Amino acid sequence: VQLQACGGGLVQAGAYLRLSCAASGHAFSSSAGSWFRQAPGKEREFVGGISWNGGLTYYEDTVKGRFTVDRDNAKGALYLQMNSLKPEDTAVYYCTVGPYLGSESSRYEHWGRGTQVTVSS
Repeated sequence: VQLQACGGGLVQAGAYLRLSCAASGHAFSSSAGSWFRQAPGKEREFVGGISWNGGLTYYEDTVKGRFTVDRDNAKGALYLQMNSLKPEDTAVYYCTVGPYLGSESSRYEHWGRGTQVTVSS
């Protein structure tokens, strides 16, 4: 399984970014997909996730209403739309896929190389 996240960058507070994650070598269309982030000196934390068919989404409280996870199974792609970005959203963002949908990072087996998001005030 190979996962590659991209789309990060340096933006000002209030701006938006859209992260993408390409999955290969995996039954992506039958797997849940999630995003996590890790800020310096902090543990990796759950951001949001989506079920295999897009029918269920699940978000961490601090991003609800600002972030949206969606997917395109035909392209093998997972996305994270981030609006109204805040400095506290600064972190490396990772995508992951698997049968589990939830906030426990230890239950995910496959992780992509992250992409850095930096939000300046």
